[in-house]
Amino acid sequence: MLQSHPLRRLALLALLATSSLAQAAESLNIDVYRDPNCGCCKAWIKHLQENGFTVQDHVEPNMSQVKQDLGVAPRLASCHTGKINGKFVEGHVPADQVKALAARDDLRGLAVPGMPMGSPGMEVDGRQDAYQVIGLTKGDTDVVVAEYPAK
Repeated sequence: MLQSHPLRRLALLALLATSSLAQAAESLNIDVYRDPNCGCCKAWIKHLQENGFTVQDHVEPNMSQVKQDLGVAPRLASCHTGKINGKFVEGHVPADQVKALAARDDLRGLAVPGMPMGSPGMEVDGRQDAYQVIGLTKGDTDVVVAEYPAK
């Protein structure tokens, strides 16, 4: 009969603890502000949840004020606005780009201007228009962070 070695047991416990901490660190919280009449906003929230986000859903009657308060430039506007770690996420930004935003200290936020078909929350019959994810720098300059081609 094999006996468990104390160091082996300790290593296994350390591995389990590290795994639990890594899972806790991957938990992402985001506040999403949306108009009460917009269905695509709910679809984007579902996209975030399916990709590991915990979403606080805020129904707002005055989205213009929310965008202004969070520093979203009008040229970047879309239908809903998120806030994560003090940065804005405007429109149908893919979850992977939202996750990557944490590593971008140079950016105040990300946006997918307008409502491009095929972006997360705007899926319709497999159609995807080309669109870009735009980052807004702390100096108010737009930079292309990612590009998604038409399909």
